[in-house]
Amino acid sequence: MRLGCHLSIAGGHYNALVSAQRMGLDCVALFVRNQRQWRASPLKAADIEVFHKIRRETTLAPVIAHGSYLINLAGQGEFLQKSIAATADELERCGQLGMEYYVLHPGANDDPQAGMERIAESLNSILEKLPHVKTKVLLESMAGQGSCVGCTFDHLATMLKMLKPARRFGVCLDTCHVFAAGYDIRTPQAYAKTMADFDRVVGLSRLLAVHVNDSKRDLGSRVDRHEHIGHGRIGAAGIANFVNDKRLADVPFILETPKGPDDKGRDWDEVNVETMRALER
Repeated sequence: MRLGCHLSIAGGHYNALVSAQRMGLDCVALFVRNQRQWRASPLKAADIEVFHKIRRETTLAPVIAHGSYLINLAGQGEFLQKSIAATADELERCGQLGMEYYVLHPGANDDPQAGMERIAESLNSILEKLPHVKTKVLLESMAGQGSCVGCTFDHLATMLKMLKPARRFGVCLDTCHVFAAGYDIRTPQAYAKTMADFDRVVGLSRLLAVHVNDSKRDLGSRVDRHEHIGHGRIGAAGIANFVNDKRLADVPFILETPKGPDDKGRDWDEVNVETMRALER
């Protein structure tokens, strides 16, 4: 298992690398700019240089970016144009920082088919203008809240078929999201069926990252609420199905569990990392 966390870039993007190395992680995820603002200052050459220097001093791989929560490539009008510009900017930053993957929430539209077509059209247009950026775009599986696109394997497969070239795109499966969307993963039998369905519809070769989160809400709730590993409705045994799937041995697992201290004053990220390691057989 290649295990990582989504970590803070406060004080500089390189601080996420430093924290990940201190925690003994294999990989790391981070935002490349403020995820709740449209505007962002360009990366400074000195900051880019420091990031690369620190990266060379670590064994972290891959380093993964997460797209802004504001972006909706299934939208329309001015909001869509802002989303396209923000996605292009974030991918440019990924290229500058040498990041392997960029995970993106696909978007939301009351008409799923129209939304998927708009997402594909937007991403194709963006990447066509960024041939120098080698970062792969990973569509994240969603929980099914509201009008979000990407909550079914069919949605993911449909978008991937429209995205060109195929080698620049993949999928990030979120354990909380997929469970909330109605795919059971709690027992070995349920997990095997869900992953067989994913392989048949999308293809395991397209699964390039996993967000590892327990779920506060029930199977099929369509509510996106992450919980600490072993403290939610999926449970440690369900998460262990992913951890011990030999087909996923080289796929990065990124924890996105809630931040802060536990009731003993320990950092929850460190607690969840310890729990994940203990699930390996």
